[in-house]
Amino acid sequence: MLRQTSLGTIGLVIGGLLTITGFVAYATENATLNLVGFFYGIPILLGGFALKASELKPVTLSQPTPPDVLKLREQTATSTQNQIRQDIMRYRYGQDAHLDSSLESLGLSPSNDERPVLMSLHEMEVDGAYALVLQFDSPLVSFETWQQKREKIEKFFGPGIRVELTQPEEEQVDVALIATS
Repeated sequence: MLRQTSLGTIGLVIGGLLTITGFVAYATENATLNLVGFFYGIPILLGGFALKASELKPVTLSQPTPPDVLKLREQTATSTQNQIRQDIMRYRYGQDAHLDSSLESLGLSPSNDERPVLMSLHEMEVDGAYALVLQFDSPLVSFETWQQKREKIEKFFGPGIRVELTQPEEEQVDVALIATS
């Protein structure tokens, strides 16, 4: 549950409430609550603003995962597939984009402006195997470049994974990470 909760929002709400309490206490000459509001409320509020400014929202599922695919995921998904799914479906802080360092290592992110953006994901069955499909918006990195990097992507995400690349629409690339064992 904590993965689906924005720490920045929590900081803003709690810090805001404590700060308002401090101002009200100051106006009513209640010294104890005044101190709590100012010494705790304002720093928590500022921390909430800082977290909100560096927040990277979770990637959403583009379609619900069918129960048979969930069962297949429990049985055959690799640890890499599970780690990727868990990492991109939670709030992240201090990163420019989901999988930014992975895309850079693969040579698919020449610069921050040209980096493909992970838009959504879905899970499916491919030839009886579990597949995690990452859906990228890739206007500045061509599909041909992705195809040239297919083997490198397979090696990067480790043993037990086969990669299939498709282009459902212009400037979009689907990367299917398919469990092989």
